[in-house]
Amino acid sequence: MCDEPDERMRILFLCTGNSCRSQMAEGWARFLRGDRILPFSAGIRADGMNPLTVAVMSEAGVDISSQYSKKVLDVMDGSYNCVITLCGHARETCPVFPGETTLFFHRGFEDPAELVIGVEDREERLEIYRRIRDLIREFVLSLPDSLPAVSGEQGAWGTPFGSTELVEGPGSPPGGMGS
Repeated sequence: MCDEPDERMRILFLCTGNSCRSQMAEGWARFLRGDRILPFSAGIRADGMNPLTVAVMSEAGVDISSQYSKKVLDVMDGSYNCVITLCGHARETCPVFPGETTLFFHRGFEDPAELVIGVEDREERLEIYRRIRDLIREFVLSLPDSLPAVSGEQGAWGTPFGSTELVEGPGSPPGGMGS
């Protein structure tokens, strides 16, 4: 049997704790774009899998229960075509990647774990997670075609490193919310 090289784009989704946003992005990429993307995720630190993240992804038919929280230092030996930061903290502290990473891209999303602080009703908490899940789904659906060229031109969903903005979703104006 002949082993052919995997031609899928290798994308690392990076956020602060690898418990919510990057886990959602990895799960969506595997589910929606597995034929074109080989997804990975990590965090600046590993906070463990957020149970509400696993729950809302399961509601959407995506099982991420076998995924686990990893620190970026644990995945630095991999070669990635693209590293996508999903929050401002990850973008600001993203390490230099050795090897063949060709594109660093930022597309910020609000942290559902932060948004639910003080929200006691479980259904309200789930609604917040669902909203972020659905925004990340739309972003992942645009990949890899929406990524900017390596030359650094702006892509349809965010900006290459060096520029700051958070885009809430399709058609939303950039900026204004921080990251």
